[in-house]
Amino acid sequence: MIYMNILVTGGAGYIGSHTVVELIESGHNVTIVDDLSNSSEIAVDRIGQITGVKPSLFAFDLQDTSRLDEVFASNSFDAVIHFAGLKAVGESVVKPLLYYKTNIDSTLSLLEVMAKHNVRKLVFSSSATVYGSAPIPYSESSPIGQGITNPYGQTKYMIEQILRDTGTADSQLEFSLLRYFNPVGAHPSGLIGEDPRGVPNNLMPFVAQVASGKRKELSIFGNDYNTPDGTCIRDYIHVVDLAKGHVAALQNLNPGVNEYNLGSGRGTSVLELVGTFSSVTGQEIPYSFAERRPGDLPEFYADPKKAKIDLSWKTELSIDDMCRDTWRWQSSNPNGYVDNSMS
Repeated sequence: MIYMNILVTGGAGYIGSHTVVELIESGHNVTIVDDLSNSSEIAVDRIGQITGVKPSLFAFDLQDTSRLDEVFASNSFDAVIHFAGLKAVGESVVKPLLYYKTNIDSTLSLLEVMAKHNVRKLVFSSSATVYGSAPIPYSESSPIGQGITNPYGQTKYMIEQILRDTGTADSQLEFSLLRYFNPVGAHPSGLIGEDPRGVPNNLMPFVAQVASGKRKELSIFGNDYNTPDGTCIRDYIHVVDLAKGHVAALQNLNPGVNEYNLGSGRGTSVLELVGTFSSVTGQEIPYSFAERRPGDLPEFYADPKKAKIDLSWKTELSIDDMCRDTWRWQSSNPNGYVDNSMS
């Protein structure tokens, strides 16, 4: 295996921090750029605790092209994994201009500096939201861009197109676009996990906060969907499996632009997930049903065959593992990273 010097943008965030752990444990040298707007420097310290190697952190906004140029000039990068960007679906509906400017401008800044320093390898953190209203299961040949219900998803779709056009213009570029399904869970050490600011946007951290007594009950949006129990069905993937998918993509880059689904290929309903969390952790999860959320699809899940064939990657961890590791993180860090901010 060839060991590389990797720049990870957004590497202090939820998925980024877990990916940095897997990169270091695979022997790669990692540098992080993160503006810490939705992440914590403590996560980088914890990466050091887990791996024995604390990666270098440069704390600034990726849109600052001159600062980014300085980082590239003082390091020799073989490849970039690009996570940096805003990611809250609901907030993107309220603040669309912020999402378009932040997510697209930061990517353009990165591509500009990569070109200047002749860095040709990129793995991009995309999303299954690009499939919009395509028929399920979603495969990489499914249509994209139709029926996307929020600006967050639109930015992922637009960035994918920017990367495809850039790759078409220069045949030496090696880009992989990874379309995630629903990442949940935490590192089995309990040291790093999902640390949402304010009210969680995603199901699993909300469930965990209800279990810990931080929130009174879970609101389940809609129980009248055309699914076996009436609740939405999603393809949940353990964040450690997802992180390993990035390492696999990095180690299997080829000239051109390739897209890969990172999902399990199995759907799990909201009620199934809540029930599994209760049975695995022994914690009761009070819940009530609320109105459907605008834009929620009844059901979607991945066809993950391409990643298995091309990257020799597939999910290995179960819904039980996801719930168990989430609870270990939540119960060890009831207020996220803030608990240890004074130490």
